[in-house]
Amino acid sequence: MALADVFSGRSLTNRNSTLWGAWAVKSSDFSLYFNGDSGYGKHFKEIGAKYGPFDIAFMENGAYNENWAQIHMFPEQSAQAAAEVGAKVAVPIHWAKFDLAYHNWKDPIERFTRAAQGKPYQVATPKIGQIFGTDNPPQEKWWQGVK
Repeated sequence: MALADVFSGRSLTNRNSTLWGAWAVKSSDFSLYFNGDSGYGKHFKEIGAKYGPFDIAFMENGAYNENWAQIHMFPEQSAQAAAEVGAKVAVPIHWAKFDLAYHNWKDPIERFTRAAQGKPYQVATPKIGQIFGTDNPPQEKWWQGVK
């Protein structure tokens, strides 16, 4: 795929000039993975093999559409990617602050939590801005009370 074929929408003057970013932070006693906007692919297994496992992984999980498959994963793909990077705790992000896509606001978190059942990690579902530790991640389904 040529750079000109890639859309990131991260510039005002040329929406095809940049790519997305993800990063890992590792120390002797803690590791974190932050997934930027991404389509699903083999790169998650490669990241897991090279840099994982991770104590916590923040996984993009929202604003998806068949037409956006190269830049936003579907929730089931996000849940699988969390397993592939070796997350011990997975936090689905990029879904709750505002509604960008055509799906229902609650759809991403509902689908992610269903898809994560049986996966080798815990799902953390913090409220926006909530502070928590990986030893006891929040798992309240707080969005169910939101209209």
